[in-house]
Amino acid sequence: VDKFLESSRRLRRGFATALLPTPIRRNPAIIRKYSSSGSGYPNISLSTPLPGIPKPVFASVDGQEKYETKITTLENGLKIASQNKFGQFCTVGILINSGSRHEAKYPSGIAQFLEKLAFSSTAQYGSKDEILLTLEKHGGICDCQTSRDTTMYAVSAEVKGLDTVVSLLSDAVLQPRLLDEEIEMTKMAVRFELEDLNMRPDPEPLLTEMIHAAAYRGNTVGLPRFCPADNVDKLDKTVLHSYLRNYYRPERMVLAGVGIEHEQLVDSARKYLLDAKPVWGTSPAANVDLSVAQYTGGIVKMEKDMSDVSLGPTPIPELTHIMIGLESCSFLEDDFIPFAVLNMMMGGGGSFSAGGPGKGMFTRLYLNVLNRHHWMYNATSYHHSYEDSGLLCIHASADPRQVREMVEIITREFIQMGGSAGEMELERAKTQLKSMLMMNLESRPVIFEDVGRQVLSTGKRKLPHELCHLISNVTASDIKKVTTKMLRSKPAVAALGDLTELPSYEHIQAALSSKDGRLPRIYRLFR
Repeated sequence: VDKFLESSRRLRRGFATALLPTPIRRNPAIIRKYSSSGSGYPNISLSTPLPGIPKPVFASVDGQEKYETKITTLENGLKIASQNKFGQFCTVGILINSGSRHEAKYPSGIAQFLEKLAFSSTAQYGSKDEILLTLEKHGGICDCQTSRDTTMYAVSAEVKGLDTVVSLLSDAVLQPRLLDEEIEMTKMAVRFELEDLNMRPDPEPLLTEMIHAAAYRGNTVGLPRFCPADNVDKLDKTVLHSYLRNYYRPERMVLAGVGIEHEQLVDSARKYLLDAKPVWGTSPAANVDLSVAQYTGGIVKMEKDMSDVSLGPTPIPELTHIMIGLESCSFLEDDFIPFAVLNMMMGGGGSFSAGGPGKGMFTRLYLNVLNRHHWMYNATSYHHSYEDSGLLCIHASADPRQVREMVEIITREFIQMGGSAGEMELERAKTQLKSMLMMNLESRPVIFEDVGRQVLSTGKRKLPHELCHLISNVTASDIKKVTTKMLRSKPAVAALGDLTELPSYEHIQAALSSKDGRLPRIYRLFR
């Protein structure tokens, strides 16, 4: 036992000494001075400077300067925005002020076509495969997404491949070949997507399309985002070039990058985008649609048999889906932040959503709707905001026999938004919104999209800490003010499924104008 204890003491002494810096380990006098009597453990206070060791240099926070978004405008009007971020990969892309809202003077569906045609053959690359092989050398991927107001071409790759990436983006955006076989393949893809849209169990994309058509009837963001089936054969190279000539112009574009030095991005942009000649020519824009969104309100209904949407051992029950929306505001207005907090406060989700408070289990649509009415399958709040208007809506689904009751529950929730918000629920909604904002901005592609969209619409970028400050300043009176203004607008209604029990549009409008949100009573002689 004595031998074992002696060897373990020696071992401990060896470990303790090994942990000391080299200059001290090599100086027995220092070891003896700083060791406690006979134990072999260094008895050194962590706050005492060690002799013979250089003074440590501690990291310090020097404000936001290093990671602020830098913006440069080139001579041709193209904006370049970048934000540096630690790491060996970057996300770079071109965002264009072009989307389905700009198709008033063209057949609808161009934006969807261009999304499918993106990164196909160009002047420099013979096929999509060549582009993907080029990106593969830099560990890169590419993607194109279109929305109602923005088209985004993006590439994520190694920082070392920045020059190649910007060259490729310039080619993909300004020099696409649009070959006949590529257009034919795109037509097939679009037809398949339209079929899939009507067959999928989740009706949310179709309902979002319908609510926009109802809210902005025949104008701007109310124009179809998906190509109508009748237009698929109308779109060809001539139509696409005519559209691209008007909207794919440098003054309507932003080259955004995250994870790269601003000067490098500017140099690459000057090299590949400053004097680049588009394949459709450089004649001046003639048919640019500058319309401002006109909110109209209204109803769009689609009678549809939803009984066989999901087959299998546990099929989804037959449901009727209703979405009711009211006009909110544009993302350029001061009221945008209170509306975002209000949307978070309403929250909601599916009746089978699992999780705690972070999943929205304490939001109003959970507490007042899903927890009280077991037959409600879904109740979710959405906020769509654009540069000139916005739409706050609630999507609900239930058995077709209970549609009238479901509509009344939703109209009551809209009316109750105008009441005073509780201090705890308001703080919870603000905290949740800030948390969601910060968590999303951990991701490089999300930072890229945020930088690009903000600079495209406003010419500058609000940093996350500025947005958090604005969210923190929202008060219950702000929520009441924006809700009162919203409730004055006509409702927009989208309805999908068995609509036998659906109340009339006039009754829904009357409920949203009443004090308690109740639908007018109807009396029937015969059931």
